[in-house]
Amino acid sequence: MRIIGGKYKGRKFQPPAKNWPTRPTTDFGREGLFNILANHFDFEGMRVLDLFGGTGGISYEFISRGCKDVTFVDKYYPCVAFAKKIAKELELTDELVVVKKDAFKFVKDYHAEPFDFIFADPPYALSNLEKIPDIILGGELLTPEGWLVLEHDFHHNFESHSLFFRKQKYGNNIFSFFSQTL
Repeated sequence: MRIIGGKYKGRKFQPPAKNWPTRPTTDFGREGLFNILANHFDFEGMRVLDLFGGTGGISYEFISRGCKDVTFVDKYYPCVAFAKKIAKELELTDELVVVKKDAFKFVKDYHAEPFDFIFADPPYALSNLEKIPDIILGGELLTPEGWLVLEHDFHHNFESHSLFFRKQKYGNNIFSFFSQTL
């Protein structure tokens, strides 16, 4: 895996392959997503939440593009350890907060400053994946003008959700975009 753009463009990081429980967002998908986001957000002033963080690829992309406040959440210890390792190697420890916690518990317990952008990349077979937009958008986790992007596969369709505003497909991966103000 590699960082696609920004200050750390081209930097490679390789998660352990054996028994790794993640499905990292592809380079193609990350590049497409960040092309969309660059036309809407000023990365330097954003607060970002990377739920089901996995390898941390989305977090590193935001920081590489100037974001100084990224929170990575994953419940799987090897993912958390890997994210901390890469943050240390790239000297990102001031910009990246790594949290070992179940994403749903994190969302339920969070009562601090809201995020401008939330990326959620849960396991595609997660039994309550379809509830994620309502769980996140129903609280005070996201700023009023903020966006939630949920990565999923073709087994899920969110186009009828009242806060859905865009869908992008990259291979077998689909990004559904949600906002409270669009």
